[in-house]
Amino acid sequence: MINPFKPEIAVITEVFKETSDTTTYTFRFKDEETRETWSFEPGQFNMITVFGIGEAPISISSAPSDTGFVQHTVRHVGNVTNALAKKKPGDVVGIRGAYGTGWPFHQLYGRNVLIVAGGIGLAPLRPVIREVMRQRDRFKEVEVLYGARTPGDMLFVREFPEWSEYVKLRLTVDTVPPGVKWDHKVGVVTTLFSEMSSQPSNTVVLTCGPEIMMKFVVRGLLHMGFSPDRIYVSMERRMHCGVGKCGRCQIGPRFTCKDGPVFAYEELAALPEEVLGGVGR
Repeated sequence: MINPFKPEIAVITEVFKETSDTTTYTFRFKDEETRETWSFEPGQFNMITVFGIGEAPISISSAPSDTGFVQHTVRHVGNVTNALAKKKPGDVVGIRGAYGTGWPFHQLYGRNVLIVAGGIGLAPLRPVIREVMRQRDRFKEVEVLYGARTPGDMLFVREFPEWSEYVKLRLTVDTVPPGVKWDHKVGVVTTLFSEMSSQPSNTVVLTCGPEIMMKFVVRGLLHMGFSPDRIYVSMERRMHCGVGKCGRCQIGPRFTCKDGPVFAYEELAALPEEVLGGVGR
């Protein structure tokens, strides 16, 4: 039996500073067989180990079609992620996974797709965008609404021009520092609802970000007529051990690490524990 708690050794091959506190790391598994057989679905996560410090659950930010490597976009906010911030190309970490459920790709084909992300929540949605770009003819209209605190806090800015060739990309920030040029909206991500072209008919929604953001996103979409069984949220911030053993990720009878992190909002709304403020009840 393969030990689910034993990480595979991975080498850091590239480090890209996204913002002042967020970095995208490219990893390559050291074992050749692992490189060839390891797979994942967009929306899943790995447990990353910094040896001597600990491990942390981090969503995968590369796409399944990006073969030979895996990427994680990490905000440095704790002991493990701050230790990872000191690593450079050539250093090694441990990776175990992939864990959890992914975004419902089988429901996206032939439909319109609306992606709503806030802050670091764009990272687990980047694989979806990259797969949409690769298979663009399999989807109808695709729209991305993305909000961050300031223009300097936006992730993957270098990729926006390419994304815009395949999807409708709409941006907003909470505030614009003095002297910073910004040609898009100012306000929370739901302010983009007045500009978006997505309609409830034949549209699947994928959203990830702070829970308070998702609460108002879901509330607004339900009010506009979007169906709760076609709104999918990622509860990635509740992930812990990866295998549902510690119990810290539990939401009612569900475990985020095993049954999530991606849930249909309809499922969350039916749970005894209030999630996202009990929106839609």
